[in-house]
Amino acid sequence: MGFGLMAGSVFAQSQTKMPNMPAPTADGIEFPAGYQDWKLISVTNRDDNKTLRAVLGNDAAIKAIAEGKTNPWPDGAALGKIVWKKEKDPHWPTADVPGKFVHAEFMFKDSKKWADTHGWGWARWVGMEQKPFADARGSAHASCIACHTPVKNQDWVFHKPALLPSRLP
Repeated sequence: MGFGLMAGSVFAQSQTKMPNMPAPTADGIEFPAGYQDWKLISVTNRDDNKTLRAVLGNDAAIKAIAEGKTNPWPDGAALGKIVWKKEKDPHWPTADVPGKFVHAEFMFKDSKKWADTHGWGWARWVGMEQKPFADARGSAHASCIACHTPVKNQDWVFHKPALLPSRLP
């Protein structure tokens, strides 16, 4: 398939515990160390809650996109949505730009481990302090699944990868 993906730096898959790492979720999902280095897949603008989002993917997700294997996504794929409140650029009033950081949310594909939640582990860390969302086991999964139900036929994923023209040799 001859297409390029939006640029981003290479992610070295590591879940190594680092000092001051945010706590795991109530469902035991560890914070994905190094997610900031995942590649950009898409961007979104939500008018309903006035947020901008960068959709990121780990190496397994990027490989799946390149191979056209995203429905279903393969085990090992991880997707992240990094969310900011949108605000107007003071120098360009018609442009929306990221404002206050809201949260980082993730989907981790493992069809066996997460069989009871449609093959995905769902997690969110809120605010700059990255506090785990939802204190009760299963509540984050239920919240995420409720929102993602309209795209259950797309393996529960809203966003299609934004494609760029092929890179020149």
